[in-house]
Amino acid sequence: MTATSTSRLQQPRRVERLVAGIPTSDGAGVKLTRVLTQNLQRRLDPFLMLDAFGSDQADDYIAGFPDHPHRGFETITYMIAGRMLHRDSAGHEGLLENGGVQWMTAGHGVIHSEIPQQEEGLMEGFQLWLNLPARDKLCAPWYRDFANADLPQFTTPEGVAVTVIAGESHAVTGAVTREGTQPLYLDLHLAAGSHFEQALPGTHNAFVYVYRGEVSVDGTAVPVQRMALLANDPASDGVRIEAAAGARVLLIAGRPLNEPIAQYGPFVMNTTDEIYQALADFRDGRLGERATA
Repeated sequence: MTATSTSRLQQPRRVERLVAGIPTSDGAGVKLTRVLTQNLQRRLDPFLMLDAFGSDQADDYIAGFPDHPHRGFETITYMIAGRMLHRDSAGHEGLLENGGVQWMTAGHGVIHSEIPQQEEGLMEGFQLWLNLPARDKLCAPWYRDFANADLPQFTTPEGVAVTVIAGESHAVTGAVTREGTQPLYLDLHLAAGSHFEQALPGTHNAFVYVYRGEVSVDGTAVPVQRMALLANDPASDGVRIEAAAGARVLLIAGRPLNEPIAQYGPFVMNTTDEIYQALADFRDGRLGERATA
């Protein structure tokens, strides 16, 4: 569908700084780039982590992510290319394929596995960790698969193809909404010479991650594989992104929780005592039964 242009921004956000991701590995040796690291969690509250992965070398991804626990937050996995099978201790199972999204709420605890279903070819995508409000951290686990065709999509009059994973853009509501954190998660494909404007509350934390090409955000060049952290300003009304050549970016924003963050690996709670409880529950088998292959 084609959306009506909403080019009405009066004071777009500027770029506070550019961030380069850190190469690392996780799971059973999967190579990835950690774009949003732990030292940015307070600044980008309610977001806890963003990993970007992409390789056509099977050894970089083939072992996947065997059984591991989570508690206290949500994971959003967006697959650009490839096939990944999810199974968890709450009885959920789903195959994530090209352009699809898996949204999992760990809540009080889940053990899951994410295993590639291919032995060759490109595997590329992102995993975003979204914090849960304190009142929801021990909620029941939830899981939902979205094939690419199920994700709301539109094209602006300026030629930008938009996939709305979460939140709302140009009067199009995304696949998932959350009252507490109000996440906005857009995948933008900008044609050469195009621009995109998105209204945003000035107090929501927001960033742009470029995964193809290069864009300009309020006059600041943002090269490929860089995150542009957007400055907060109560007077600002949104963000403007321009592309001289074709580019693809993620635009992510959310309402900060302004709550304490206590993290130990795959557990994210509000206090150290809650982390100790999560560890004890995992040790004693109360967090979730093992996901079976």
